[in-house]
Amino acid sequence: MTIVTCIAPVNIAVIKYWGKRDESLILPINDSLSATLDTEHLCAKTTVMISPNFTEDRIWLNGSEESINNPRLQNCLKKIRQKSELPAEMNDWKVHICSQNNFPTAAGLASSAAGYACLAYALAKLFKVKGDISEIARSGSGSACRSVYGGFVKWLMGTDPSGCDSIAKQVVPSSHWSDMRILVLVVNDSKKKVSSSVGMQRTVKTSELLSQRATTIVPHRIVKMEQALHNKDFETFAELTMKDSNNMHAVTLDTYPPCTYMNDTSHNIVDFVHAYNAAKNVVKVAYTFDAGPNATLFLLEKDVAEFIGALNHYFPPAENSDIKYQKGIFVENVVPSESILKNIKFVEQPAGKLKYIIHTRVGDGPKQLENSKNHLLNEDGLPH
Repeated sequence: MTIVTCIAPVNIAVIKYWGKRDESLILPINDSLSATLDTEHLCAKTTVMISPNFTEDRIWLNGSEESINNPRLQNCLKKIRQKSELPAEMNDWKVHICSQNNFPTAAGLASSAAGYACLAYALAKLFKVKGDISEIARSGSGSACRSVYGGFVKWLMGTDPSGCDSIAKQVVPSSHWSDMRILVLVVNDSKKKVSSSVGMQRTVKTSELLSQRATTIVPHRIVKMEQALHNKDFETFAELTMKDSNNMHAVTLDTYPPCTYMNDTSHNIVDFVHAYNAAKNVVKVAYTFDAGPNATLFLLEKDVAEFIGALNHYFPPAENSDIKYQKGIFVENVVPSESILKNIKFVEQPAGKLKYIIHTRVGDGPKQLENSKNHLLNEDGLPH
């Protein structure tokens, strides 16, 4: 009987991936680049176990058993077993998998990226697979390959038809820009009308803007973004991040029929960030939106307290909510000065537009938890 438990992070793309050139292999039409978030605040936790006593592969996700026959899950298991260094007889033992997130799965916070990165990492440890596992994570969920590393990570689109060179590589470690901070603003409306995978397929088929984005805009931005990261040039980083988010959502609107992922509150957040930056007369905050209404904001540590003070003034929390509003790294409550409020050209929003805020930082990649108390499966291979 062998058991391994790991945790893996969420990542948020600052240069987006939208569109595949190969659906089955999950090969993207352009490079992308992301920030890995600290596992202390957002992570998937997965326990994997093999035993000669198990009669079939099984999986439990966030407390309920799911079908093991998901094609993407099968891809991961197949690739792991092909590369396994275990003795042949153990390689045929059935596997039990149990996974859970320390954040709400329904909130649209890239749970599949963390989940598949965690699964690939834990299975690699269990089956003693050596070398890069980002290709294995990618076969489960494209952006999961970026969660295999910490810091800022680039997913190379690759050119080989087999997908062997479509892998992730770290651009800079989490320690490189240690004062970078991230605010995840969870918006009330978290339902997607169109899933990301369906939306991407529709965009590839119908958008006339997509080829310009993939062949011209993104390659240029990736180069500039890598330079900005190496130089810790926040203003360039912020401008590229916001422009790329806007461009991706322009492409989803150019899709026919259009895919709308941002809602009114999302657009209010965009307006507020620009109003705040204009009031400060310098770019202090950047926003980015994945395929959903939630905003991820990037800013430097020294600016967090004042910005959250202004955010809470213009987006006041709901008064009688039973959800803890401010999660993650503690921030002193700062009341914004009258001069700042006078300069921000923005209308105060009704209370409760935001569900809650997570304050986090750039973090490291997956890691194994050695303490047996962390296992999600008992000695019989069933969830606790």
